Amino acid sequence: MGLFSFGKKKKKPARSCDLEGSLLEFGEGYLLTSSQIIQSKRFWDNKMIEPETLAYSKAHFQKKDDLGTKMRTMIFQKYSAQDKPWLVGDGQVSQFEVDKEKAREYAKQWWESEYSFRPPAAGPADKNMDNEEFEKWRDYAIMKAGEEQLSKMK
Repeated sequence: MGLFSFGKKKKKPARSCDLEGSLLEFGEGYLLTSSQIIQSKRFWDNKMIEPETLAYSKAHFQKKDDLGTKMRTMIFQKYSAQDKPWLVGDGQVSQFEVDKEKAREYAKQWWESEYSFRPPAAGPADKNMDNEEFEKWRDYAIMKAGEEQLSKMK
């Protein structure tokens, strides 16, 4: 230990937002479950017209191409099947109709537990939601999300 390391505080780790990559400092953000993530039309409408997914949506809606629909299905599965909770930042949380105070508190518990805390109903959405509700959101994400926005882009 060097002479000048006396009294230095250990730097707390930072993590990036699971949805868009912005850096979150220790204690920041909101902790959401996969069920909460998939239950947002706004999220799906944005997700399915991002530059990375736009071609699949165009193929799905404009060409009725099965490959586009399959890719949209895989995108849905990525978000619905995640076991661990999602850490999201201020710029993303507004897409979701959640109790933001509670989600912020869960994030703090997650940071303090060194990422082991799991909020209630964490895990894959199909295991934590009523089947009918899950299928409603699955259908929206795969078959309808982004259609209105895409029609305005023409």
